[in-house]
Amino acid sequence: MALTDRFPKHIFTTRGWGLLGAGVVFLLAAQVMGRRDLLALAILLVVLPVLSLAGTRVLKPNFSVYREFSPASVETGATTTVRLAVARTGTGSGHALMEERLPARFGESPAFRFPSRSAVAGTSRYEYHLRSGKRGQFLIGPVTAEFSDPFGLSLHRHAIDGGDILTVTPAAVELPVTGLAGARGHDGVTATRIRANPSDDDVMTREYRHGDPMRRVHWAATARHGELMVRQEESVTTPEATIILDQRFSAFTRGGFSAGSDHGGAPAADGHDLLTSDTFEWAVTAAMSIGVHLGERNYALRFLDAAGEPAFRHSPSAPEPEVEEYTGASGLQSVAESLAAIQLSGPHHNRRDARDADAAGSPGRRHPSGAEAGPQPFDDRLMDKLAAHRMRGPVLAILGNLTRAEARALAPAAGFAANAFALVVTERTGEPDEVFAALRLGGWRAVAVSPSTPLPAAWTAFDDGVAAPLAAPDDVRRGSGVRR
Repeated sequence: MALTDRFPKHIFTTRGWGLLGAGVVFLLAAQVMGRRDLLALAILLVVLPVLSLAGTRVLKPNFSVYREFSPASVETGATTTVRLAVARTGTGSGHALMEERLPARFGESPAFRFPSRSAVAGTSRYEYHLRSGKRGQFLIGPVTAEFSDPFGLSLHRHAIDGGDILTVTPAAVELPVTGLAGARGHDGVTATRIRANPSDDDVMTREYRHGDPMRRVHWAATARHGELMVRQEESVTTPEATIILDQRFSAFTRGGFSAGSDHGGAPAADGHDLLTSDTFEWAVTAAMSIGVHLGERNYALRFLDAAGEPAFRHSPSAPEPEVEEYTGASGLQSVAESLAAIQLSGPHHNRRDARDADAAGSPGRRHPSGAEAGPQPFDDRLMDKLAAHRMRGPVLAILGNLTRAEARALAPAAGFAANAFALVVTERTGEPDEVFAALRLGGWRAVAVSPSTPLPAAWTAFDDGVAAPLAAPDDVRRGSGVRR
């Protein structure tokens, strides 16, 4: 190995290190031999690389970078095409070696030379592909460029842009058609006929106009106003579905936080800084899949968390964190982007406090100090939100581990829905009967699943109309992972 290979090449090139080494040798020789000409040569050999190094740091070439993702957001497992356009905006010329910095999960960073052979009007264009097996938001870039001085003595690498965020959304699983989506009309549209009842809040009346058919006369309103009043045209309402997505740290972990464990049920930072677990990833996929399944059937969707807050309030990828209602294709896209970086939050309350309160028969909504712990799961705020849309459609709860007290607190929520369904995602097999009994008494149809349970199997299990106990590991190995 050459001596120059032992020196960092991001400061000087091999030629630059060679000149510095020669300058030091001539400097020593000038001291020993007392030769002034050798001293002048030594100073020249040392100063020249130093000046070139200073020049590359001070006189930085300026570039503009345009980066485009196609598609703009991509599902897990799918491929997005990244297109780069790089143009020099300042004075200068020459070639530069550039590299697009990528997160480690995307593999080796692509490198390219500027200008490219196909450059047009000073703009070089490049293209490469990315694919991620996990959801999240990832910083793609910046582009770093390595420059050298005209003599090829020094090198300088610096970023020429700030990078852009790539959003990877969870991929929806296709769900089979069941009776769930038809709870309020198989075609996703419910016609609401206005009845001649002055106490009906839905009644819309107006003054009689020439040509209005007499069958539309609203006699009660006519008597009240003293002139002919007719009903407005029939109103058409869109069925609604409320999806409760549990995001509590304590509900999706078997024990304490264990950094670096991706499969033990405890959340870990897995390279894209999401606090998550296998059970929560299953819940996120379920929320995405159910949302798409119902949205394609013209359902208006409402997403809430366990405390009745907008479900995506704390998601860094949410386009509108305070929004809780979504409709149409744009609404589904917003849901997908919001779920991209959603993660476990809390704990909303201490798990030990919940168990102590459970033993005492209390929902456990206060800390030992007696102070409120902030928004609590399954309390009055959630009930008020559900009551505001009473009987307008199904409620689907995607939950983690529940205590008996939490199940009893959630149970009455079924009374506000046309149908109430619960998916309980858990790896724990202890104490399932009392939890499911509490939900069943409240009117919920509940199914217990594990991260190995196929989502379509869990979805079709609701058609049985009975609560299912927690799925045990043996059941997962034998079949679908749903035990009825």
